[in-house]
Amino acid sequence: MATVNKLSLRPIYWHGEGVKLIDQTLLPLDEVWLELSDYREVIAAIKEMRIRGAPAIGVAGAYAVALAAMEISNAHPGELLPRLERAAHEIEGARPTGANLGWAVRRMLTVARLGGSDRDTIASLIDEATRIQDEDEAANRRMGRLGADLIGPGTAVLTHCNTGALATGGYGTALGVIRTAWADGRISRVFATETRPFLQGARLTAWELVQANIEVTIIPDSAAGQLMRSDQVQAVIVGADRIAANGDVANKIGTYSLAVLARENGVPFYVAAPTGTVDMGLSTGDTILIEERSEKEVTHINGVQVAPDGARAFNPAFDVTPHRYLTAIITERGLVREPFGPGLSQILEVPVG
Repeated sequence: MATVNKLSLRPIYWHGEGVKLIDQTLLPLDEVWLELSDYREVIAAIKEMRIRGAPAIGVAGAYAVALAAMEISNAHPGELLPRLERAAHEIEGARPTGANLGWAVRRMLTVARLGGSDRDTIASLIDEATRIQDEDEAANRRMGRLGADLIGPGTAVLTHCNTGALATGGYGTALGVIRTAWADGRISRVFATETRPFLQGARLTAWELVQANIEVTIIPDSAAGQLMRSDQVQAVIVGADRIAANGDVANKIGTYSLAVLARENGVPFYVAAPTGTVDMGLSTGDTILIEERSEKEVTHINGVQVAPDGARAFNPAFDVTPHRYLTAIITERGLVREPFGPGLSQILEVPVG
């Protein structure tokens, strides 16, 4: 067991000849770091949600490619690239909905295809994976600044799922906006949905906010409408796992409901996500593949059965929010508002910095 440095938390990092990642299934009660030296172990950690959040999964996938290259070089010298491409395909398929995993894996393969000795290629891959993580944290901090400027003084915000340091390369997307706005004195209170069935909000978002001394109130997912109707929330800020070219957003299940409630109650609805989450190859969100997870995540809580035998459960991990419900998308390269299609195309051409 290792104690997390809450001030500079990164959920995963390169360590020696492998990676270390915090087991998010055990938080908030136990802070346990896993040491993984096999890319298949990283794939398993992604599938089992020991690491989760689209940007963090992308970083984990990048490190997994480096681990695969090390294994292939040792076992099959001279066959690195063709075997690495097969391993990369396996890594990319660990979780299908988020865009960041495939984006990071493809970026790693671009480096591998530059040629050179196996040793040099492996060193370049490790450097590139580390660079992906560094760039993600820097992007999050830029998003935090841009997003915080949208928040008026005394605002109570509501957020869904976990979009903090645990879900990213560091700092956070939507939670990064909240952290920055809180430091500015703009936010009076944060409401975090529990985020059933995996409870990322209750377990992870609340944990991060408590560590940062930010006042947080956990609510049942179904209480959001009453909060908005009674004017206790002035902004909703969420992350994204994939954004289509027209601005449709795939995010944690329940996001669409929150967006509809926000529109009904006149509450601004913001999405914070790095440009690596944007998939310009998808014209709309209708074609985004939605991951469905085990029924037991719904019928059981912490391994204890809460539903009767014979009852079925439907457990989509994500939903799609049409762009018409969005007030703005916050990226590291700037804000995007309607019309989102041209805005996203333009923002992808803007240099980072």
